[in-house]
Amino acid sequence: MILIKSKREIDYIRESCQIVAETLQLVKRYTKPGVSTLELDKIAEDWIRSNDAVPAFKGYKQYGVMDFPGTICASIDEVVVHGIPSNRVLKEGEIFSVDIGVIKNNYYGDAALSIAIGDISKEKKKLMDVTEKSLYKGIEVAKVNNRIGDISAAVQDYVESFGFSIVRDLCGHGVGKKLHEDPQIPNFGRKNTGPLIKNGMTLAIEPMVNTGTYKVNVEKDGWTVVTADRKPSAHFEHSIAIINGKPEILTVN
Repeated sequence: MILIKSKREIDYIRESCQIVAETLQLVKRYTKPGVSTLELDKIAEDWIRSNDAVPAFKGYKQYGVMDFPGTICASIDEVVVHGIPSNRVLKEGEIFSVDIGVIKNNYYGDAALSIAIGDISKEKKKLMDVTEKSLYKGIEVAKVNNRIGDISAAVQDYVESFGFSIVRDLCGHGVGKKLHEDPQIPNFGRKNTGPLIKNGMTLAIEPMVNTGTYKVNVEKDGWTVVTADRKPSAHFEHSIAIINGKPEILTVN
């Protein structure tokens, strides 16, 4: 069931999303070679809690595996999403993808970005650029009377025109009273399909783009998703609200 939010509810979601955006930029500021993902995780948690909010991912439950232990999802190179923070330090030339969720006033915010660690290869730069731009291509068509499939098609068409591939086993989603709500928002699909987009929808759009195959595997920890061919991946995400027929990005400073 797709939940249509009131202005008051969107204001609450916007507040959580603002904290997400601030936290992402704070983490980005401290991200450099030699820093561990666990150090960045602590920086993120401290900032979120200082804003009277709660990390949405920490303790997140998934059937059959341990609760997620981190505040951030810390994903490096071939790790697509859901990387667990650890003592692993970042190295020059890597892509570091950070995904952050926040709960405040019982409403969620969710966003992600990929960060270049020092100098990276031309291919990785292109991957990051195409992934980020594909996110905005999807947001552009998130308008009243369009359909969710229009978002999916816009992302897929842009990404594949550069020879990259879209992860198909994971998708965007509604966001609000829960971290993951209806509708699911695949990053591949056909125009004019799926639910109608309406005012009051709040959506998290998140392209996950691979250099090689779109296929992924899940590691033994039950969380870490990696590219099947171990080639690099990038991930960008914004939470948006549909207001007066158009998308408003909530996860920006």
